[in-house]
Amino acid sequence: MQRPIQRFVYTFGHRTCSQLPLIGGVSVSTRITRAPMAFSARQSSSSVLATESSNKGMIILNRPKALNAINLEMVRKIYKHLKKCEKSKSLLIIKGTGDKAFCAGGDVRALVEAGPTDESKSFFREEYTTNALIGNYKIPYIAIIDGITMGGGVGLSVHGKYRVATDRTLFAMPETAIGLFPDVGGSYFLPRLQGKLGLYLGLTGYRLKGGDVFYSGIASHYCESCKIPELETALLNCPDADDVPELLQKFHSKPEKPFSLEPFLEQINKNFAADSVEGILENLQNDGSEWAKKTLETLCKMSPTSMKVTFRQLELGSQLSLAQCLIMEYRLAVRHLERSDFKEGVRALLIDKDQKPQWQPSQLSEVTEEHVQWFFRKLPDTEELKLD
Repeated sequence: MQRPIQRFVYTFGHRTCSQLPLIGGVSVSTRITRAPMAFSARQSSSSVLATESSNKGMIILNRPKALNAINLEMVRKIYKHLKKCEKSKSLLIIKGTGDKAFCAGGDVRALVEAGPTDESKSFFREEYTTNALIGNYKIPYIAIIDGITMGGGVGLSVHGKYRVATDRTLFAMPETAIGLFPDVGGSYFLPRLQGKLGLYLGLTGYRLKGGDVFYSGIASHYCESCKIPELETALLNCPDADDVPELLQKFHSKPEKPFSLEPFLEQINKNFAADSVEGILENLQNDGSEWAKKTLETLCKMSPTSMKVTFRQLELGSQLSLAQCLIMEYRLAVRHLERSDFKEGVRALLIDKDQKPQWQPSQLSEVTEEHVQWFFRKLPDTEELKLD
């Protein structure tokens, strides 16, 4: 079992980007005739590169020093190019610059420091609108999730039709450790994973590595990282978008290692089948195995409020469409900006880094049903997330 502190070495790219300015730049359009790296993302200061190759589109997240973490300006560029390509291209590929990350998440430190401002709300609103677009994209959408893929990076990939993981992929939704909740459509895709795996991942923030991302159902395909350039070239030279499934299958290979959670799936399904977070903790205590003890230890470090909100969120999301989930999540996001453990979690894990968040309330028993319901209340009509 992983320690929450270790997980945050990667989360959201803040170990490397917290002191960096938000990088700007204008989207770049070029033509690629042979290989995807004929245009080098490394040579541009633009945070999002929008490249074109004949009738194919490609989006490159280009903040490698920040593990390609996204901000509002980047979200707007991504959305704009997605809309353009949907009408004019036969397929779209999205990837990250560098060999460390696809996208390590969003700039949560900036959001917390800003508070419930119009810009902070705009980030969540426009990010979730982009997630919804990806989930209903009209042309083949291929996300190359090579490297760290967390938070906002999950939202840019998991809702697409094709998600290609590699031996370097590191996936997690670790929001409960910073007093947030698994957003970017987490309420939609997590409950739809096998058994209670999604609830387990959402509450614990467990990291899936390499082939685990494929075995869990997060990725649709698995490809060795050394073959990704060849795959990208093949996709860009693909004569017909109808050939994409066959082409991806050609590059797909069985991961070398078995699913790391396979030995624990039965315990996950049994212990996380409880009808409350308290019930899950009680099940784990009664289980008594080493796995259960470590899982219990992990959960006890998370924000009690975040765990209860996450439990309710995934319970509701299992019966909702992606659009309905994102509308619900936007309400949760606004509430978390207003009053929650979010600010304290980011302070403890990412700013002061004392790893000692003072959760309020500090005990699950003190998180009332009324308080949980407050997060889910409708916003004024003029403030609700509007999706086409």
